[in-house]
Amino acid sequence: MGLTGGITSNLEPAQKQMTLASNYLSFTDGTNDFAQQYLPELYEAEVERYGNRTIGGFLRMVGAEMPMSSDQVIWSEQNRLHVSYKTAVVDAAPATSITITIDPDVTAAGGAVGNKDLAIKVGQTVVISKAGTGSMKCRVVSLGATAGGGAGVARTQVLNVLPYTNADLTTGALGIFGAADAVTVFVYGSEFAKGSDDNSLSSIEPEFTQFNNKPIILRDKYVINGSDAAQIGWVEVATEDGASGYLWYLKAESETRLRFEDYLEMAMVEAEKKAGTSTVPVDGSEGLFSAINSRGHVMDGFAGAAGGIGALGDFDEILKQLDKEGAIEENMLFANRKLNLNFDDMLGQVNGATQGAAGIGASFGLFNNESEMALNLGFSGFRRGSYDFYKTDWKYLNDASTRGLTDDVEGILVPAGTSTVYDQMLGQNIRRPFLHVRYRASEADDRRMKSWVTGSVGGAYTSSLDAMEVHFLSERCLCVQGANNFVLFTK
Repeated sequence: MGLTGGITSNLEPAQKQMTLASNYLSFTDGTNDFAQQYLPELYEAEVERYGNRTIGGFLRMVGAEMPMSSDQVIWSEQNRLHVSYKTAVVDAAPATSITITIDPDVTAAGGAVGNKDLAIKVGQTVVISKAGTGSMKCRVVSLGATAGGGAGVARTQVLNVLPYTNADLTTGALGIFGAADAVTVFVYGSEFAKGSDDNSLSSIEPEFTQFNNKPIILRDKYVINGSDAAQIGWVEVATEDGASGYLWYLKAESETRLRFEDYLEMAMVEAEKKAGTSTVPVDGSEGLFSAINSRGHVMDGFAGAAGGIGALGDFDEILKQLDKEGAIEENMLFANRKLNLNFDDMLGQVNGATQGAAGIGASFGLFNNESEMALNLGFSGFRRGSYDFYKTDWKYLNDASTRGLTDDVEGILVPAGTSTVYDQMLGQNIRRPFLHVRYRASEADDRRMKSWVTGSVGGAYTSSLDAMEVHFLSERCLCVQGANNFVLFTK
């Protein structure tokens, strides 16, 4: 009887499990390579060579998320209580007058400027000073002429004063200013003669500064076609969100979801509003870095080449600036590796390296005064002056595929606690974290983090597309309130 089956003539099945050249089933056509009869050893487990790759968590640690129903969020922040002007110039004649620019924030191409009046009144006492020269205390005797104002033109007003210690501002043994000197002015009180009235005084109406931001829509999608979904290939994984086990084709979907969740935070940190000259077809939004650059403080080149205890001078400059702002006692430092080591070197040398770099005078008030709670979050605390600081690594600044790639931002100082602002929508003062995310939501639709499946694969039967599409969407913006209390560390 001849052979009619599916075994070729050059193969002879062995009666026992023996590795012979005659019973090899080739993986390729035409040859019988005996070495290829052994299947390759396959590791099912995926090697986690980058560890936890997600960079989110910063906003969850220092902020909050709240819904809103509008296209825009508006809030107001208080201005300073006391009256001062940085833009004043000593007049040549008479030598008892200075010209103050009331609204210096105007350019040749600027918009309309309100015709504000000088907030300094006759009878008030002022300090006029020039850096490196000194100061003189004077009494305001009259208000002079005004000039400018309107579209693109700064408004100025002359202030006539008499010094307490000299005949005028520029001459005599005690005249410390020269004509055209740039000086600063602030009011410290008033003085009136006996029997005088207050007809020369008028009330000062407080002003507030209004800020706004708008949400942006973030989207992403994962697609797997029907043919690939039918070819099962298992991979054992341990994902960054805590899941572990075997995944089929949805491993890529899991990574798309994790990447999108990181984008939700990265976009709030990096977002920029559209400028007047930009042709981008969307409006953008104000992110954390943008808000600090425009309304906060930037420390460029912290510690520099000095390092170690030499960084203390730079750090004390930050403290001096915090004194001028809200003077919030507790602050958090999120740093990349370089900045974190600079702080460690600075603290270690200041403390004589006798204890942990951040162990002297540490306070954990932000964490219910429990050191274990702070350390569990990766924070270590130290105190300098009247301020408490908690520092930790910010993975976003270290990751080689995010800010670690550009290496131009080294860290950020964020005030802890809440701020009191006037909410235009609610019509009342409210207390909210300095950083918080607002997302669009209503009874009909919650757009904080949406996910849905379309197509005709994987249980979804919504279209004739031979694929499964997993969609992700969010609409949100970041509110940075009290940005004058934030510090951005740049390279």
